[in-house]
Parts: sequence; structure tokens; C-alpha cells
Amino acid sequence: MPMHERIIPYLERAGLYHLARLNSRWFWLDEAMVNAFIERWRPETHIFHMPFGECTVTLQDVVFQLGLPIDGFHERFRVLPEDVTEDTVRIYARAYIMLLLSTKLFGDKSANRVHIQWLPFMANFDDMGSYSWGSAALAWLYRCMCRVANRNITNLVGPLQLLQSWIFCWFPSLWPSGFNDFSFLLASRYYLFGRILRMSNFQIVLEPYSSLDVLAVVHPEILTAKHSRLWRVKTSLIYFSMIEWHQVDRVVAQLGGV
Repeated sequence: MPMHERIIPYLERAGLYHLARLNSRWFWLDEAMVNAFIERWRPETHIFHMPFGECTVTLQDVVFQLGLPIDGFHERFRVLPEDVTEDTVRIYARAYIMLLLSTKLFGDKSANRVHIQWLPFMANFDDMGSYSWGSAALAWLYRCMCRVANRNITNLVGPLQLLQSWIFCWFPSLWPSGFNDFSFLLASRYYLFGRILRMSNFQIVLEPYSSLDVLAVVHPEILTAKHSRLWRVKTSLIYFSMIEWHQVDRVVAQLGGV
């Protein structure tokens, strides 16, 4: 579904414009690598237990990787015509947002459907811009990884671009070729290449987002004190009836602590 320039203002009001930029890129999931990390996931703490200690995906990663705010019907759509009314543009924008939710953030095993629970939230674009899309997406990722940690579950769903891009940012020894070129969203850096994970050499880089290469390309609003305070909060992440904990007190080294 193409992103017409007329729906961009609505995506910006909904807080999802940055995420929409990922739709133009093909995402190749490295299943072997992701599965290797899932083997080290502990559902009790939402932490990856690694040979050197503990680490996890945090709200900070959601902001840098997907550009999401953290504070706060089945139809085939073709290219939006140039002469349509603004009402039609809003309908198209809502459909595009539903597409983003069902593919980039809250995908499930159906692979081609979005839950009807989201429809009431599409009513007001300005209200949508006040939602904490990032915390909801992280809660869904945590829940999906907890489910697949069960030996009876075989398929991993959820915002896997976030997970895979987080792995590459924090573990440079696993970088694919071409990953040295920085762009925002950071998750857009890796979208085509696949590689096999070698588990013998774990090297984690703490605070990768403090790199000058990263700071030169990220959106300025991400670097505000308001955001950095939220990254450090131990709090609940709410995605409808699902509530997961953001336990950054276990991984303070990722945020510059000891």
C-alpha cells in the first residue's frame, strides 16, 4: 500500500510517520539468529540471559529503532487519486495506519489481519498522536517472546524488526554487511541481507545510541530530557489486557548506569 503525500500530515498527527517509512523496505528476518536469542529469553524477568550478564529491549530502543512516541475492515486500497476529497484522504490514512499496526507493530499468527479492537482508536487523529505506541509495541514483543519460550509454541510474531535491529545495534559482531551506514529510523539500516548467527563470540556495546554517527541522524525530539527520563522508568507496559513490566533496573548498564 503506497504512502501518498496527502496522508503524511495525518500520519504525523497520529505519531506514526517515522514508522511508515519502514514500509518502503523489504524486511528479511534472520530466523537462526532470532531463535538463538529467544533460547536465552527468561519470561519471568523479560531479560536475555547472556554469558556476560543480562540485557533486554527497552523503551529507549523502541524510540531509536522505530521512532515511536512512548509518552503517551478488510479492503484493498490502490494509489490515492489526486482529485479526491479530504474525507477520502482521512479514510485512506486510517486504512494505512491499520496496515502499519497489523504488519509493523502488532502482527499475529494470522499474518494478514488486524484486530477489531483498534477501530475505536482510529476515530481522532489528534488523540492517536497522544498514545504511547512504543510502550504498547514493547509490551506485545515481550508477550510474544514469552509465549514462544514455551516449548509447545513454534512461531514467533510481533515487532520483529525491532528485535532484530536491537540485536544488531547492541552486538556489532553480528552485523551483516552494509550495516555501517547510519540512517533514521535505525531499523531501516537492515532490511535485505540475511546471515547465520555464530554464538561463540558475544560482544555487547553498551550505549550504542551515544555514538556520534547515531546522534547525527536521529530526529531531534528523541534526544529531549523528557524521553531520556522515560527510558529509565521501571513501569508497566500496557497493550489492552496485556500488562508487561519494563524492568530497566536489571539492565542499568544499558542506560549508562553501573
